[in-house]
Amino acid sequence: MKNIDFQKLKTKMFGYFDLNGYLIPQSEAETAIREGVSFRGINIIILIVAIFIASLGLNVNSTAVIIGAMLISPLMGPIIGIGLAVGIHDFDLIKRSFRNLMMATLFSVATSCVYFLISPVNEGHSELLARTSPTIYDVFIGFFGGAAGILAIGSKIKGNVIPGVAIATALMPPLCTVGYGIATLQLNYFLGALYLFFINSVFIACATTMGVKLMKYHPKDFTNPQRAHKVRNVVYTIAFLTMLPACYLTVNMYKENMFMSNCDRFVDQQCNFDGTQVLSHKAVMKNGRKSLTVSLVGRILPQDSLLLALTDKMNDYHIAGTKLRIIQGDNSSGFDVTQATSSMLRDMYQVTQSTITRQQEIIDSLRASTALMARNDTMSATISPEIKILFPNVKEIAITRGIASDIDSRRLDTINVALVEYSGPMSTAQTQKFREYLEARLNTHPITIVTSKSLVTAPLK
Repeated sequence: MKNIDFQKLKTKMFGYFDLNGYLIPQSEAETAIREGVSFRGINIIILIVAIFIASLGLNVNSTAVIIGAMLISPLMGPIIGIGLAVGIHDFDLIKRSFRNLMMATLFSVATSCVYFLISPVNEGHSELLARTSPTIYDVFIGFFGGAAGILAIGSKIKGNVIPGVAIATALMPPLCTVGYGIATLQLNYFLGALYLFFINSVFIACATTMGVKLMKYHPKDFTNPQRAHKVRNVVYTIAFLTMLPACYLTVNMYKENMFMSNCDRFVDQQCNFDGTQVLSHKAVMKNGRKSLTVSLVGRILPQDSLLLALTDKMNDYHIAGTKLRIIQGDNSSGFDVTQATSSMLRDMYQVTQSTITRQQEIIDSLRASTALMARNDTMSATISPEIKILFPNVKEIAITRGIASDIDSRRLDTINVALVEYSGPMSTAQTQKFREYLEARLNTHPITIVTSKSLVTAPLK
């Protein structure tokens, strides 16, 4: 077997990355970058127009309109200018680029703020919300976008790199979202979008600086290497500090995604019941609090036993401590049937709920009747001590309800009856007072008094 010439292989492999013959002169690239740094006259007008277009796109949730605004915007010029200036030690260009970037940022935020103040639509759509939660992935997007941008500017072959970089790094939408946050007084939109814009700017500039070093551009100021070293340290420190919150947000996003995935597995594997199926489930993780709501349709399961059994299984899916809520039957308050993914399931749910409602009405009616019967059964004993004092001639009493039927019309009616046995005769006036007492004490009107023995000489009326 022939020996492999690793040195030759290495040379051949690195030859694919050789930039000789592909780069334009440094002076030509610098001229293009310096022209893009300036924000006066037509550049500032184009920026304002692009901001209006981007704000419209965010307002109507149109991705195509937002992409168009990003292609129009000249906002990347000062950022690449900062990266070039750090790379070639041009401190005057750093100041000019930074000043123009600040002015462009202020104009952009002010324009979007004015737009959202007068816009009749102030609802936050998905395109706006996407600009408020930057992660470490946005750091990578900014860095690699900036790297592609400086390599395209410094090379003879431009292609579609610059438009692609403008779309990928998305500098305009975050600034519009900052203006939206100010106009609607929503701090989370303001801070999240401003941080995303800062991430993009810092890492585009860092990638530009590294690209300048890779293309071996000659420094402009050789007289003060200590100052250049200090500036580079400041830039790298800012980049490092900028990346820290993004890393933290990325970890939180990873935890949330894992929690959602674990909840999905838990529901799929543990919520399988005969005659009952999962209609929908929703997992929420917010401010360290985790909750899982599962909506069931079909046969009603014992709520307490079900919660206990499922809670014991949560630890196996790494979601221990999650507040579990089961919605089924008449425990369905707060369930939105529009969440059902199938019209058949929605119809099934509605039919089931209607049946449950009717059954519950019957149960409530039976409970009321049973409670009234129980009350009548015990009321005699309850009022006996009072009757003994107020009406000593009453020996025994029984309270009951009966169904009376009219012989002619066959109409049924409910009557309240007091069966009374007397130990001695009672006058008509006393009998009337006794009837009024029973009606008031039993909260029943009218009440019919029936004697169980003919001990009274006076008629009872």
